[in-house]
Amino acid sequence: MKKRTVFALGIVFSLLSSGCVLSDADSRAKESSSSSEISAASETEEPVSSDVKEGTEEQSAVVYFTSDISAEGLVRLYDALGWEPSGNVAVKVSTGEPPASNYLRPELIGDLVKKVDGTIVECNTAYGGSRSESAMHRQVAEDHGFTSIADFDLLDEEGETEWPVTGGTRLDKAIVGSHAENYTDWIILSHFKEHAMAGFGGAIKNVGIGMSSASGKVYVHTAGTKTSGSIWYDDQDAWLEALAEMVSAVRDHVGEDHIIYINVMNRLSVDCDCDGNPAEPDIHDIGIAAGFDPVAVDQACVDMIYEAEGNTALVNRIESKHGIHVLEHGEEIGLGTRSYELVNIDE
Repeated sequence: MKKRTVFALGIVFSLLSSGCVLSDADSRAKESSSSSEISAASETEEPVSSDVKEGTEEQSAVVYFTSDISAEGLVRLYDALGWEPSGNVAVKVSTGEPPASNYLRPELIGDLVKKVDGTIVECNTAYGGSRSESAMHRQVAEDHGFTSIADFDLLDEEGETEWPVTGGTRLDKAIVGSHAENYTDWIILSHFKEHAMAGFGGAIKNVGIGMSSASGKVYVHTAGTKTSGSIWYDDQDAWLEALAEMVSAVRDHVGEDHIIYINVMNRLSVDCDCDGNPAEPDIHDIGIAAGFDPVAVDQACVDMIYEAEGNTALVNRIESKHGIHVLEHGEEIGLGTRSYELVNIDE
């Protein structure tokens, strides 16, 4: 895929201050199979270097970025999107598996949730653990502090509903918690990290698995072959394709103007928040990325992982699980684009 990459002072300084370094554009493209366009928020800055390949006319998505991982920084990034909800707002997070997972802390997200008068929403898990039953899951949400900042709603506590998948090759429906019908607007607020099955977990996984009911999770994990039993499946690319297709169903149902995606890149462990005892991170916290395109937002975060010092374990996890394929398929089915412009709001 042809690619245009523009590096500007603002994002270079921001990434360096987070312990990240920018690699050569062609090398990074080979490593992460990415297609991206990076620029600073200020058009007055002269680029440090550029790599422009002939014939690039791809339409890119804007991904906003801040290195300020704080309640204030999160709200500023949200404001930069210029998005206004029209009704009931669901804030989809992972409540995190006890006792020590890296879920997004209420003190970080609380100001944003209150700003939009949002309800924190989740679904029960399909693999056991402390969040597979509603009563236990509600206790976890309370113990982790979520109920102290907003109302909490388990989307599948009273059943599930189906939303159609259009143009999919693996799924013909998404099976979501029935309470999802009660919300008009969605903030997909994700802790970006690695994942034992998907390679990485960000916006796409937070929707594709996180909004699925327990049976819907099995349906996605097994690429539409069953709705009960084990979530383990032997066709890695097929289930990643199903993951992207489930997200397309959600986007189509709620409307692309009614959903935004925010990835927080802190506590970047090789283990997911579904692991109650994750490995300590090998790299520094990086920042927060946000936008209207889940493929672009996740791609930007993957690219920043590839640019970070100490990234060996994380890169190995992504590549061993062919994690980039969920972005490839997402682009193929029109869920979003892997070409993006990264706008640093710190400038």
